[in-house]
Amino acid sequence: MIEDLNVSGMLADHKLAKAIQDMGKLFKVESSKKKKKLKMVKFSGLIIEKKEIMDFLAKEMLLKGICKKILCRRIISQVAQDKDITVSAEEIQTEADSIRQRKRLEKASDTLNWLEDQIITVGDWEAGIGDRLLAQKLSEHLFDEEAEKYFAQHRLDFEQFILYQIVIPYERLAREVFYQIEEEEISFYEAAHLYDIDERRRFQCGYEGKVNHRSLKPDIAAIVFGASKGEVVGPLSTEQGYHLFMIEEVIPAELTPKKRQEIINKLFQDWLEEELNHWLYHQQ
Repeated sequence: MIEDLNVSGMLADHKLAKAIQDMGKLFKVESSKKKKKLKMVKFSGLIIEKKEIMDFLAKEMLLKGICKKILCRRIISQVAQDKDITVSAEEIQTEADSIRQRKRLEKASDTLNWLEDQIITVGDWEAGIGDRLLAQKLSEHLFDEEAEKYFAQHRLDFEQFILYQIVIPYERLAREVFYQIEEEEISFYEAAHLYDIDERRRFQCGYEGKVNHRSLKPDIAAIVFGASKGEVVGPLSTEQGYHLFMIEEVIPAELTPKKRQEIINKLFQDWLEEELNHWLYHQQ
């Protein structure tokens, strides 16, 4: 059972805030009391200055990406406000409880220890949950109805196949193996176990996995995925060798809830990128 932990308003509770402050010195963030701006981070007793963090991000070429994420968050906040989309304290609490359950943080003290280990406050956690829920709400508001249309227009991209393949280093041998399979002197699976250059596929009798139209190069995909189920295709030449392919099963495209969410996320990210570029262009 998950012990009740009221995330919203926790920092307003002086006793609880004091308890968080006194929990230990292993991880903590120190802030300026007057300006309340991050000055340094203490990590396992070692002080890391704010400037050192910024310099590291710049040297590792990470600063631009983080700045873009911050600006995207501003865009989400502004558009959500314009469309009167908000996140309630109850929704944040529900999501916090769900996270605690997934991470098996049954006691309130377990959650506080985990937050301290992440070097964040309860307020940081609450704000982060709120930001993610707001982005999710906005994405669904903008693109929930568009998801079905996108799926219909890109149905082939969502069709999947159970694919088997054999890669053989020599063209002559590849053709001989192809004819042996065609004449049913040997099965495709036996041939893969004997001849494939890839050890993993040999052990799995040629099993490549669940793939879609984009999993192979366009010229090869057009040939392979145009074949009938169970038909052996090849040999097709690449830099790896000579390939024999066989589709064992075709999985029809279906707009499942998971797939619908993936489409919404994609459309939302594309829209967000466009909005960011538009915003940056007009700031220049």
